[in-house]
Amino acid sequence: MESTSLAALSDRDAARMALTFKGLADPTRLKILSVLLRGEIRVSDLAQRTQTSQSAVSHQLRVLRDLRFVSSRREGTQIFYRIDDEHIEDLFNKAFAHGKHLPNQGERVL
Repeated sequence: MESTSLAALSDRDAARMALTFKGLADPTRLKILSVLLRGEIRVSDLAQRTQTSQSAVSHQLRVLRDLRFVSSRREGTQIFYRIDDEHIEDLFNKAFAHGKHLPNQGERVL
């Protein structure tokens, strides 16, 4: 693992890290990422697999695209999305593993 400097985190780096966590901070975005980690997929299929409306999926994909988590390509009238950053799978898996250590919703967090 890459070691970080003992110096305080710069405002710029802190803001970038916060944006990265923002990308993981929504259950719908996490469901979308979980499907995209299996490979490229059309928006309509992504909506079906996540049981989310196509407009909601499109909105969340825009957020993920702006954060450079995903990219798209057009094939005729269809738009396909894929993971666009090699770090996303690692971040997703670490967040998933960490979530297993948290109490269930409704349980008290100390």
